Amino acid sequence: MMLQYRDLAKLKTKKIVFEDVIAARDSATLEHLKELSSKRRVIEESINHTSYITEAIAREISGGLTSRCEQERLRLEQYLPLLENFIFHADLVSSHNRMVQWTSQLKIRWSSATSSSSFFDLRGPKFFQINNLRFELVMIHFHYGATLRERALEFLSTDLKQSAFIFREAAGVFHYLAHEVIPSLQSPIPAERPSEASSALCAAMSFICLAEAQAVYTRRAEEKGNTGFSVLAKLHYGVVELLSDATSAIQSGTGEGKTISSWFLEFISSCKALHELRSKKHLAEGLRDDGQMGVSVGVLCDALISSKKKTPGEESWKACFKNEIEIAANTLRKFEHENEFVWQEKIPYVDELPSPQGIKIVEIVPYKPKRWERELAFKL
Repeated sequence: MMLQYRDLAKLKTKKIVFEDVIAARDSATLEHLKELSSKRRVIEESINHTSYITEAIAREISGGLTSRCEQERLRLEQYLPLLENFIFHADLVSSHNRMVQWTSQLKIRWSSATSSSSFFDLRGPKFFQINNLRFELVMIHFHYGATLRERALEFLSTDLKQSAFIFREAAGVFHYLAHEVIPSLQSPIPAERPSEASSALCAAMSFICLAEAQAVYTRRAEEKGNTGFSVLAKLHYGVVELLSDATSAIQSGTGEGKTISSWFLEFISSCKALHELRSKKHLAEGLRDDGQMGVSVGVLCDALISSKKKTPGEESWKACFKNEIEIAANTLRKFEHENEFVWQEKIPYVDELPSPQGIKIVEIVPYKPKRWERELAFKL
């Protein structure tokens, strides 16, 4: 069982009608702007839950797709090439006063699913407005990455291989955001902005998705039952290391870690603790098979003491933790009994115990943005 954080895709946005603000010089440009608005409108209605389309019609429009995540992925993949092309041509005249004015009039506004400030507004989600076209590009891509991640979670019960692949796809989108799109946001950018528009969080999300992909591969290996305890221990600790990379990415952002919700940060730390416990359990099992029963008992004792201090507060995560602790505790009782009556080995001190070693077997699936290449002309 994996801990799940499913709030990343719970973004909200305000309506944008491009052709009402941007003056087109020709009919082809006007048509592009109208199509841009049309494709965005279905995304707006989807994430704002204001669509009146029935499930049957949504399935028909999407070519028979039954998954809401797959339907949303299709909407985003239809909108993004249009948006990329619009921004490409807008960039060519970005310094013109008229384009600067139009960008401001678009009022690009998004809420946040990870910012701490978004969780305390009783009037509804807090919206951030940044007068920069790439702010739209950032938030749409973040929503795309979050949608892919949701789809990966859907596959956990049916196809672990496909789930891991889609997690890696999501990691590629977040990596692209962190290293390509967000750095291109020209200053001045308001200090108050959603966490999703920070390189630190997007880099962290890339590592988190990779960690989740490796966790899926590890679960698959456990279910097949043909992988040794030592390798399983290293795979689980590889997940821990990837999550540590995510924490480091957040901390590397100047003050950005303070704006991220404590619940999201607890999710990362809880996942680390859970996979560290699983790693040490497999490490202990491997040591026992190698005839090091005393060391095995010591590793399990230390793992249980440490994990009990890190039990999360969220109920579903707590239940998963308690189940894993119970499994480890049962294994410890079995090993202690065996050591007492058969091996009679001394239990080493904590500082004499071996530390888990990790291996990382996953890489991102590189994201390659697509642009619908059509000449656009604005009436400047």
